[in-house]
Amino acid sequence: MAFLLVIFIQTGLFSLSIPSGNAQSQDTLKRKAYLDNLREQNRPHPLPHERARNVFASFERLSFTDSTWDAWQQRTGELPPDFSTLPDIPFLPELLVDYESGQPFRITSLSQWEQKREKIAQQVKELLSGTFPDPPKNLTAEITEEHMEGRIRVQTVVLKFGDHPKARLTLEVFLPPGPGPHPVLMSQWNHRGWVQIAVRRGYLGVIYAGADVFDESIHYQEVYPEYDWSALMTRAWAAQRAVDYLYTVPQVDREKIALTGHSRNAKLSLFAAAFDPRISAVISSSGGTGGEIPYRFTDERHANESIDYLNSIRPQWFHPRLRFFNGREHKLPIDQNSLMALIAPNSLLLSSSIREAGGGDPWAIEQTYVSLKELYTFLGVPENVSLRFRDGKHAVAARDIESYVDWLDIQFGRSNKTWENQRYYAYDFDAWKQDKNPADTVPDSPLQIDSLVNESSGAAGTPLEDWQGEVRKWTRWTLGQEPEGLNASPIKALSTNADYMDLLLNRPKVANGKRQNIAPYNALGDYQHGALYLPLTKPEATGKAIPVVIYLHKYVNTGFDEAMNPFIRECLDKGMAVFTMDLLGYGSRIEEGASFYERYPHWSKMGKMVKDTRDAIQALQQVEGLDANRVFLAGYALGGTVALFTAALDDRVAGVAVASAFTSLRSADASMEGIKAYSHLYGLVPNWGFFADRPSAIPVDFPEILSAILPRPLLVISPEQDRHARLHDISQSMEMLELLAKKRGLPMESSQYVPPGFNRFGTASQQHLIGWIHEKSQSTND
Repeated sequence: MAFLLVIFIQTGLFSLSIPSGNAQSQDTLKRKAYLDNLREQNRPHPLPHERARNVFASFERLSFTDSTWDAWQQRTGELPPDFSTLPDIPFLPELLVDYESGQPFRITSLSQWEQKREKIAQQVKELLSGTFPDPPKNLTAEITEEHMEGRIRVQTVVLKFGDHPKARLTLEVFLPPGPGPHPVLMSQWNHRGWVQIAVRRGYLGVIYAGADVFDESIHYQEVYPEYDWSALMTRAWAAQRAVDYLYTVPQVDREKIALTGHSRNAKLSLFAAAFDPRISAVISSSGGTGGEIPYRFTDERHANESIDYLNSIRPQWFHPRLRFFNGREHKLPIDQNSLMALIAPNSLLLSSSIREAGGGDPWAIEQTYVSLKELYTFLGVPENVSLRFRDGKHAVAARDIESYVDWLDIQFGRSNKTWENQRYYAYDFDAWKQDKNPADTVPDSPLQIDSLVNESSGAAGTPLEDWQGEVRKWTRWTLGQEPEGLNASPIKALSTNADYMDLLLNRPKVANGKRQNIAPYNALGDYQHGALYLPLTKPEATGKAIPVVIYLHKYVNTGFDEAMNPFIRECLDKGMAVFTMDLLGYGSRIEEGASFYERYPHWSKMGKMVKDTRDAIQALQQVEGLDANRVFLAGYALGGTVALFTAALDDRVAGVAVASAFTSLRSADASMEGIKAYSHLYGLVPNWGFFADRPSAIPVDFPEILSAILPRPLLVISPEQDRHARLHDISQSMEMLELLAKKRGLPMESSQYVPPGFNRFGTASQQHLIGWIHEKSQSTND
């Protein structure tokens, strides 16, 4: 696939002196309107008492010059670009495609790549790191303290560069015995324990004062005020000055200098290696957003830290211009794969926990890896880019650092072992389709809801039940061939037992209810687990069965987690139970999803998710105290899509309420992922991939799937500025449903809520959805 890239001219795209009065151009007015819109959507900077930690990593000032993002914007007068003139790039920008001439062409030579690489470097400075000084020519080093620990020589070294008293950097250097040359592992001041392990394995170790606990780079913006570098770039520049010193140390093997860091230190390590080829290997450990995870996969449909979040709580980390792309991430001309491409062909390891919250999304990290692998292969060194996943939370342990050094040994030729790049989302549509061609079995004329309401159409008189039967037939075809199987044993009792992975995952906890589980030995469906949150007063004690909401999570690696707390509390307050579970490929089921298509090559992940949800309905109808006739489905993003498919196929669903769950695929334009989101990107519905180039031919689209839910209640929440959907198409689908219900004499139980802003499922939307379900549950009960 080829996607259009745009090249920013560093001095012209964002900087703009704003004339007064009528002299303002239409371009300026449009860009000011974008700024006003952003200010309405942006999270506010937290007040001091709201900050998690009173350290530099938590927001104190945007920079030495500016206190806040608004102060920066007002001082500089910079405006967002005119987004209407920028190309839409919904997928990761392709590294080996260039559009500089206006006509896309594939990069086939090293000289072409070097030209592209220079462009990326300028864009990174423009959007992410800011500009920064050249290496100083007057660097001096003084060993201020030295002692021996066994046979390891430990030195404190102070670097100075210039007359400014704050132009300095402290290092601690650990020299192993022997003349060398020794490979080097360098990290930030708080990672001394990491370096200790490397030293024990024969590496020369270095830590430098570019970390929260000791950060001398915090002053560099004052020392070099003519540059607009971010806080993380100042720390990265400090790492490069440490390399300057290492080049003067005789025991150092200059060809084997590695840099690593964890969390924000991983982010800055990528900056340092991207702009200093002397760093021959870099390990990005749980860098999250701005680390291993692309910005395109950080909006709130996922659970990674978004551009908006980072630029509110920690605005100093990246250049303020990045915030212009909040909610319009698909307009970014580059992404994290572009930054990392600057490191190639030097060695790069991406590492994270598969289940850490807020920035450990293995699916998103693998998208980065696949993109980089193509580039490294082109450069003839595919083995120089690697993956390492672990389990657990954000922190690492000695076992992880030992493994990092194992990888360095391989990269530096100190070990002949082969590194295994374990993947959990290795599905590839082109590989999957090799022995399949189900498109031959589709109907000649796709089902279209328009034909039911168009009086001149031959289908206008078709009984609704017959039409819905056809929709369900082709919906089942869309989801693939479900293998024959058995029903689960009836649910006899709920349990307090839970899967051990609950110890790793931050599951919801609420004070106004209690959790019980459908658990091992009496599970739902094919041995699946789930959590049922019930009001503190048992339903059976009141003599009245209560409604239950099956709430399905978004694209989040932690599955059902503590982010659901407000939703569950609100439902319990209204007397409704909530059931939730991990969907296939998420939370406790990441490993289960990894081999799904090898086990079930003719089914689909979406089909399995729907099957599990239908099994949950069956199980809940067997639980005493729950009203079998008042089982509602709800979900946001991925969960909403699963809910729609399930409700279309299962009449036991009393009603369904979804947020940001769909757009019409037949009319999706190049600004969004469209069909390929399901068939290629997430691997949820492979059969749709056969229609990627002719979406109008898919047998059923979401408007038809919605029609199969009639006459049951349906709520669709569709944000006003959702980059993954066209609001007009969603509204038109809802209008078509209303017209169809009217023509067939059915009560109109469907409604649409359009909150302002970007794709989010915030408090107002959640309360609207819960209130709607509660209202419908009461009318259903009547």
